[in-house]
Amino acid sequence: MNVLVIGSGGREHAFAWKLAQSPKLDKLFIAPGNAGTAQIATNVEIGVNDFDSIKDFVLKNDIEMVVVGPEDPLVNGIHDYFLADDQLKNIGVIGPKKDGAELEGSKEFSKIFMEKHGVPTAKYQSFSKNNIEEGYAFLETLSPPYVLKADGLAAGKGVLILDDLTEAKTELANMITSGKFGEASATVVIEEFLNGIELSVFVLTDGENYKILPSAKDYKRIGEGDTGLNTGGMGAISPVPFADNTFLQKVEEQVVKPTIAGLKTDGIDYKGFIFIGLMNDNGTPSVVEYNVRMGDPETEVVIPRIKSDLLDLFEGIANRTLHEKIVEIDERIATTVMLVSGGYPEGYEKGKVITGFEAIENSIPFHAGTKKEGNNIVTSGGRVLALTSFGTSIKEALNKSFVNAEKIDFEKKNYRKDIGFDLI
Repeated sequence: MNVLVIGSGGREHAFAWKLAQSPKLDKLFIAPGNAGTAQIATNVEIGVNDFDSIKDFVLKNDIEMVVVGPEDPLVNGIHDYFLADDQLKNIGVIGPKKDGAELEGSKEFSKIFMEKHGVPTAKYQSFSKNNIEEGYAFLETLSPPYVLKADGLAAGKGVLILDDLTEAKTELANMITSGKFGEASATVVIEEFLNGIELSVFVLTDGENYKILPSAKDYKRIGEGDTGLNTGGMGAISPVPFADNTFLQKVEEQVVKPTIAGLKTDGIDYKGFIFIGLMNDNGTPSVVEYNVRMGDPETEVVIPRIKSDLLDLFEGIANRTLHEKIVEIDERIATTVMLVSGGYPEGYEKGKVITGFEAIENSIPFHAGTKKEGNNIVTSGGRVLALTSFGTSIKEALNKSFVNAEKIDFEKKNYRKDIGFDLI
């Protein structure tokens, strides 16, 4: 089978790494890919939202399956584009159609969905220019910290958590009237702050059946001790120690089952991943958010723990035979540590030569923001490289990643040396 993966980050490199192990695979292509994917597949210079060019490539190269990594093309309707085209409609697309992608594309939509189908989540209200004064009043009814979320996609940066009421009101105005996050914050969801420890649970579904994948916890802040600005993710651990069978059973009964049933009730034929961001408050799960794809860097710890053939699982989604598939999980702990560019998540320079790959031992390097320039691999993004390792304990796995983080070198390299600090 010829497969095309859409995307260019660590998530897509992890998909490619796993798909390349499948005996069902003939040729693997990544659009646009990175320096890491180029080592195991063929990179194709096509943008993730250039659907017409994707169509041409798919037809010329006899692609039988398209795996969509990032949320943007899903929210923009890539799956619908395939279904509406007679030449493309029988090609399997892993990722929901536009109506299902609204679970991530609109915070307001996802909150309404959760409320409607009895999925536990924080109290909330939505506000826009028309009722911003009511938004100020709603903030006054809440206790700090105050949570403000841009309704639309804001590249992972559209959430503010603020301790001061005056600042929260100012930021609400900045988001709605000054376009702090562009069109994404024309509507803002304000919700009560959930206490507890965050984690993520990942579900594969073919629209009828589902399989629950391993849990993971990522570390969003740039600074050690979870301080500083939010990032796309500085590292991750799987499984999460406190997410025991009792807790995960509650997640399945209270969150996963009503989510899958709710999609069916609403006539949303959903094929792909559902990323469920959760808060564990003394053993009680509440949903923080849905994403309609795998997370990054969580993918880099979840996918390596799946022992089953990933392409076979994807076939189960495409053919609606997921219930016939077995998901076998590696019992070991996987950790990943993200090396980032100096200055990230604010301004940073690209084009820094990366060295030390040949010295890596006992870790899998997943490329995130890299590209090939001549004979060199250079940085091309804020998050550059994820180093994933296995161990019988979090400490053992992390130690391998940290040892290799020191072997990789590029100018102004930065990484957090305390990933997993709250779990050890």
